[in-house]
Amino acid sequence: LNCSMRALYLKEINSFLSSIIGYVFIIIYLIASGLFHWILSNNANLLEGAEADLIPFFNLSPVIFLILIPAITMRSIAEERRTGTIELLLTRPISDLKIILAKYFAGVTLLIIAIIPTITYFISMYYLGKPVGIIDLGATFTSYIGLTLLGSVFIAIGIFASSLTNSQIVAFILAMFLCWIFYDGFNLLGNFSQIGELDYIIQYIGIAFHYDSIKKGVIEISDLLYFLSVIVLFISAALVVVRTFKK
Repeated sequence: LNCSMRALYLKEINSFLSSIIGYVFIIIYLIASGLFHWILSNNANLLEGAEADLIPFFNLSPVIFLILIPAITMRSIAEERRTGTIELLLTRPISDLKIILAKYFAGVTLLIIAIIPTITYFISMYYLGKPVGIIDLGATFTSYIGLTLLGSVFIAIGIFASSLTNSQIVAFILAMFLCWIFYDGFNLLGNFSQIGELDYIIQYIGIAFHYDSIKKGVIEISDLLYFLSVIVLFISAALVVVRTFKK
């Protein structure tokens, strides 16, 4: 990171943590996750499961992220557009790409901060298992990587959605819709398709296909390339939109 990008990155982190938004994201994620996995009686309750694993946690977290991540990214560019500070930002001695990347990496940092406390879930299940330590360490580790990658894709989508409008509400709704399409939409579409190879291709485009693959405990290069490609796609799309502001 050069000085300009680092300064903007730190400014974005500070804006998350000096306002209520960052804390609300972290707290709501942890409370919702805690309620579903430890207190409320449901299929996702870790204490009611037949095996000592974190599969319910890794299944539910993307659903929570579908709502919370668009909420933290909705203001990233939309608010700059609404207040007119985007034009000022674009005149600074920093490239348009670095402006977007600083906002993106700030969002990813907040995501990681939110995920870290859930390691207590792993520690709990590790010691609650009979025998102690029966939990699949490999699958748990790769699932955490998968969840971070999934959240990182949602952040890229959210920043793109935020670049399209000066309304935070519109950015939120659009980001949530796009995240859902990429997470579960292609998966559902593939299930409805009755054309053999086509349904596999449709599902392959979706995040769920690759996320489920990583959750099994093996990280394929193809899955990593998929996540990286979708992130690059939406960062690039946001960059194209931002560059139109200069015209």
